[in-house]
Amino acid sequence: MVDVSGHFAMALLFAAPAWLLWERRGALGFTAFALLTAMLPDTDLVLQQYLPLTHHGVTHTVVFVALVGVITGAIAARWLTAHLNAHAWIRSGAIPAQTVFIFATAGLLTGGLSHVFADVLSAPDAAAPLAPFWPMYGGHIIVDVIYYDSPIWNFGLLAVAILVHVTLARADRYPVTRRYSIGEREERVAPTTGEE
Repeated sequence: MVDVSGHFAMALLFAAPAWLLWERRGALGFTAFALLTAMLPDTDLVLQQYLPLTHHGVTHTVVFVALVGVITGAIAARWLTAHLNAHAWIRSGAIPAQTVFIFATAGLLTGGLSHVFADVLSAPDAAAPLAPFWPMYGGHIIVDVIYYDSPIWNFGLLAVAILVHVTLARADRYPVTRRYSIGEREERVAPTTGEE
């Protein structure tokens, strides 16, 4: 596992494609949500005080991250859609619940899976190796290219990730020709008269 700065760096790198898909507000919101959820798998450090969990166990699996992502997305769609539509920063009254669900689920998956990926790259020197594909595949996956306390990896990767985001945020042109707005309104088509 890398330290917290390394996990934030990896979440930023995983979230970078958001700048290619959405306009600035959407990309910034998605990136912020991915950062907020980047430490989700480490909830086992708190939960092991109450449950028989081990660090790098079930919370460090794709299944756990996906399950929590879908549940969080459903909760966000149910209880946050109206609030988001009314919020001045969003500037839209047309965000459907499905968009909120997909946005929240994808943001949590991005943050959580970036954490698991970073731990696969660094786990054996400071903690137990991971079995990220449990229960489909229970074997440990070890890459071990990052040392836990390495400032070059942790802060260097964070600096690179921030540079990538600043560059993409300031870019006038994006490689993707069609970016999406969150809550984009449908274009109105003039009604036909029925006469041809």
